[in-house]
Amino acid sequence: MPETSRRGLLFGTAAVSAGAFLTACTSNEPKAADAARSSGAAAGTEPGKHVTIGFAGPQADHGWLNAINENAASRAAKYSDVTLETTEGSNDTAAQIGQVKTLINKKVDVLVVLPADGKALTQVGLEAMRAGIPVVNLDRIFASPQAYRCWVGGDNYGMGLNAGTYIGERLKDKADAKVVELAGIDNLELTRQRSQGFADALKNYPGIELVARQAAEFTVESGQAKTAQLLQAQKRIDALWNHDDDQGVGALRAIQQAGRDEFLMVGGAGSRSAMDAIKADDGVLKATVLYPPTMAASAIDLARALAQGRGVGGLAELEIPTSLTLYSAVVTKENVDQYLPTGFS
Repeated sequence: MPETSRRGLLFGTAAVSAGAFLTACTSNEPKAADAARSSGAAAGTEPGKHVTIGFAGPQADHGWLNAINENAASRAAKYSDVTLETTEGSNDTAAQIGQVKTLINKKVDVLVVLPADGKALTQVGLEAMRAGIPVVNLDRIFASPQAYRCWVGGDNYGMGLNAGTYIGERLKDKADAKVVELAGIDNLELTRQRSQGFADALKNYPGIELVARQAAEFTVESGQAKTAQLLQAQKRIDALWNHDDDQGVGALRAIQQAGRDEFLMVGGAGSRSAMDAIKADDGVLKATVLYPPTMAASAIDLARALAQGRGVGGLAELEIPTSLTLYSAVVTKENVDQYLPTGFS
């Protein structure tokens, strides 16, 4: 999963929707996203000079990561003026550094990199930039802004904030409400940001108490085991926030095995299975907070614009922004049909 969010380094200081960008970046607004997918429009619909984009993505060992790779490939395929040079996805830092170096040696026009470890790959990002190859840093951020021309990714703090606000609004009239949290991997900055956003949101609801928290590992097995521990320790809860829909599959298994249904559950990231369960509305899962893998399509759009010397449609600026943070929308039964096309397997 993503390592950290570049929260605050936006175009200005507020999250920018793709509506304003006229599909230069993929929007979290479903209608805009659908329009972008159907037209293939990004930073200009007309073909420009041919560009080769090098894409160094992650190993697809998680639903969200697989969706990242799929979004990048499908977006690039929409452009007659783009060739995508894709490396074999890797979570091994040394291997990925070697893959990016290979793309640099091939003299691609622009690079899109989702690093296995942002800090560890900073040096190779710097190498590309110094070689005159602009880098679009996707989600997990390099340690130096000199290592990339543009960063695009999700808002981990915003995920927690929006999850907490949704739960708070649902429970604000319930006396002595008890909430538990199933986090991701605690040594990742993204987990700390999500938990901080969640805690900050709950501060706005004095009657709600976070009574327990477990960190899982973004896997089905860990989600099931850690949720079982939470349920065993807490005889009554009113809400559970799970940071990740993949580990949420295991969490739902544990809930079913325990025969517990007295609470509501909110997921994270936006998997198709979670959205299907929300739409069915026959269990505890009532919402999920997006961390859109469509950011990879946006990264391809931005890379193409950079290589062709284009700006962003709908803005006065001649250059693309240095940073774009996507919005973490809350998907519920009321709006799930709009977001279903973006759900990942």
